[in-house]
Amino acid sequence: MNSGFNLAWIELTDLPSWQAAFTGGPVLGVAVAVLAICSSAGCLYHRRRKPKGCLDPKKFKAFKLIKKTQISSNTARFRFALPTPTSRLGLPAGQHVVCRGRDAQGVEITRSYTPITLDSDSGHFELVVKMYPNGRMSHHFRQMRLGDDLPVRGPVGPFKYSPGQVRALGMIAGGSGITPMFQLIRAILENPKDRTSIYLVYANTTFEDILLKEEMDDLARKFTDSFKVYYVLSKPPEGWSGGTGHITKAMIQSHCPSPATNIKVLRCGPPSMNRVVAAHLDELGYTPQMQFQF
Repeated sequence: MNSGFNLAWIELTDLPSWQAAFTGGPVLGVAVAVLAICSSAGCLYHRRRKPKGCLDPKKFKAFKLIKKTQISSNTARFRFALPTPTSRLGLPAGQHVVCRGRDAQGVEITRSYTPITLDSDSGHFELVVKMYPNGRMSHHFRQMRLGDDLPVRGPVGPFKYSPGQVRALGMIAGGSGITPMFQLIRAILENPKDRTSIYLVYANTTFEDILLKEEMDDLARKFTDSFKVYYVLSKPPEGWSGGTGHITKAMIQSHCPSPATNIKVLRCGPPSMNRVVAAHLDELGYTPQMQFQF
């Protein structure tokens, strides 16, 4: 591309006089050539740009369920196809989507979910959904079969992440609240230019309730200097070496970055857990600017 522009410049400067540039003589052909080169370069630029995401923040668009994997007694992993194998969802890290369905009475319902996939996972996106016995949207996901469509819109959410915006991230999650954390963990660790350190405290009731444990353990082994995870169980199995009971101030002090202007602590989980953790963070000196709740 650069050689084309240099050739055009040589032809212009080889003219007998700069005045020729304004006479419409031989320079006209050169100008046309320059415009052609610019036009070609522009077309090439447009062809190489990232494809537009599939989401629309205002309108629901339907995506077909192509795979459903049960990962615990009440939780499943749903994979939805994008229009083409190279399509991307178009969801910035830290944001989520709104899904639409119908409850057991046939009433339309919407709920927010965070895909565990990134835009680099082209051709599809995945949701990990915990289905509660009386959950209205849970009913819709329980009834979904391969080939069914899920209406989705987005991106939505106030959290904006950019690589390197903080030195370290503390993450405190409970149950299915791990999904926005996992998405962000992947986005950071899979970007070689992002040096952000991540400290995750993840609480559940039983060992079987820990979602995406295999994936997180793999990341912790691969990125030993950048990612630390600490599991907490209120009903641990015999021989459990992680945390027991509920998340305490001592756990936060030991497994999250200390309060500082260049850190942030994110939390996501059941309302009762969020309230307790927020109180702990306040007492430990984390300012409102250092905290964010998904």
